[in-house]
Amino acid sequence: MNTTALLIGLGPLLGWGFYPTIASKMGGRPVNQILGSTLGTFIFALVLFFVKGMVFPTGSDLIFSIISGIGWASAQIITFQSFRLVGSSRAMPITTAFQLLGASLWGVLFLGNWPGVTAKILGTIALAMIIWGASLTVWTEKKDEANTQLLKKAVTLLAIGEIGYWAYSAAPQATSIDGMTAFLPQSIGMLLVGIVYSIVLKMKDNTEPLALTEPVSYKHIISGFFFAFAALTYLISAQPNMNGLATGFVLSQTSVVLATLTGIWFLGQRKTKKEMRVTMFGLLLIIVAATVTVMI
Repeated sequence: MNTTALLIGLGPLLGWGFYPTIASKMGGRPVNQILGSTLGTFIFALVLFFVKGMVFPTGSDLIFSIISGIGWASAQIITFQSFRLVGSSRAMPITTAFQLLGASLWGVLFLGNWPGVTAKILGTIALAMIIWGASLTVWTEKKDEANTQLLKKAVTLLAIGEIGYWAYSAAPQATSIDGMTAFLPQSIGMLLVGIVYSIVLKMKDNTEPLALTEPVSYKHIISGFFFAFAALTYLISAQPNMNGLATGFVLSQTSVVLATLTGIWFLGQRKTKKEMRVTMFGLLLIIVAATVTVMI
């Protein structure tokens, strides 16, 4: 692994690591966050499309790419809602764990991953480590019934949101184009969700402001740039002549550490010293387990 490949591989660490913290720091409702984020991603993807002189996909390639973007944005709305319940520093390890579990099980059940008994045993152990690690990141010294109920609600929401993240990852596998070519159509699907969601919320409650007219929505374009930067650098990192798919994936998963820590440091989501030690151990388990899942 050369220095250039390593630096590019750390792009998702910065982009996805800071994205939830920046989105939370800027404030607003989940609808503001998703609208601005998807608009920022669309702008980033559109500029890349013209700079690279890429060909816009058609037919089923276009449809599945848009579905992929719709899946991500739908899941991200749910993730933003969970941030309001328990904070990004507690929600991010959980949603990362769910995504790892979903991707691994999809690969085993439908793509033939982990062939052989040994691989399946190691994979099962890794999945158990992911679940254990995620549970450790939300461990608290002082039990509070109200906080426990909020955590249960957030976990339920994030489990449902995994369906969208699964679609984001699985839909492109039905296409014949590479990730970079699918990037613009994906961003179109994402933006469509943001626009439709804002209109539907306004129709349900006319007393609520329309997110399309709120300035805070457009501040979130910046957070969209962070997401798009992470997605682009991951696509480059995963190429065979850079870090490859397995190493690129593992490097990208380190973003959960930064997302968790920045949520604690910059958003006032406090933890005791003991809780911090337990959280760091849980994050370590998740990253080690993620490494195992792509190496077997």
